[in-house]
Amino acid sequence: MVASEPATESGAAAAVFLVDKPVGPSSFRIVQQVRRALGIRKVGHAGTLDPFASGLLVICAGRPATRLIAQLMAGDKEYEATLRLGVETDTQDLEGTIVATRPVPLFDRATVARCLAGFVGEQLQTPPRFSALKYQGKPLYYYARRGVEVSKEPRRVVISRIDCLDLGPDTLTIRVACGKGTYIRALAQDIGAVLGCGAHLIELRRLRSGPFSVSDSLPGTALAEREEARELLAASRRSVEEILDLLKEWQDRGASPQQ
Repeated sequence: MVASEPATESGAAAAVFLVDKPVGPSSFRIVQQVRRALGIRKVGHAGTLDPFASGLLVICAGRPATRLIAQLMAGDKEYEATLRLGVETDTQDLEGTIVATRPVPLFDRATVARCLAGFVGEQLQTPPRFSALKYQGKPLYYYARRGVEVSKEPRRVVISRIDCLDLGPDTLTIRVACGKGTYIRALAQDIGAVLGCGAHLIELRRLRSGPFSVSDSLPGTALAEREEARELLAASRRSVEEILDLLKEWQDRGASPQQ
């Protein structure tokens, strides 16, 4: 036990929770709600979702659960994403300013499938200007908001699968399985570039993170009320030992494409 920590924040009280974040609140807001419901200061998450995104958020409460965050973030992820074709924004998503528009050709599924197949495997991806990735100690969005251009070195990412779920006149919905560090916003822009019409991300839902599925998560909408949140969290807590066993089984199966 760490002397400076309350007893409720360490040992048997530490736990991991799977939360289905709704569209609207930030990931930090969900962390705040869990912290308030449990009365535990040491709470974090294993991978941010933007406010407009929904889906699986892995929450770690108390030590040693929070010490698992780096390990939990290293697993592969699965997303469902919808792209708006023909429009580019400065943030690569619906929250940004439109910077370019182009007509959208009448694509067929075969054309889209060939485009998507080109993104499977190891890729070099340039991080978005508006991202939390650090440059000289500050997040990239710090510079972007001030109009300062910085050098963003492409990073190695791995996309193990990408499927077309739906194709509309100016929308494309895909399912993506990818490794750590992949930006779906950047992927959306890159897909638009290959298709020749541009694109940006308008919907995003995280379906899986490592061995954890959104289908096993508790509804994030229920966390706003403290008493209801406390009951839900108590019923859905996963011990550190259980999480470690799941991670070991997952890694032994070789399920994660990137460690």
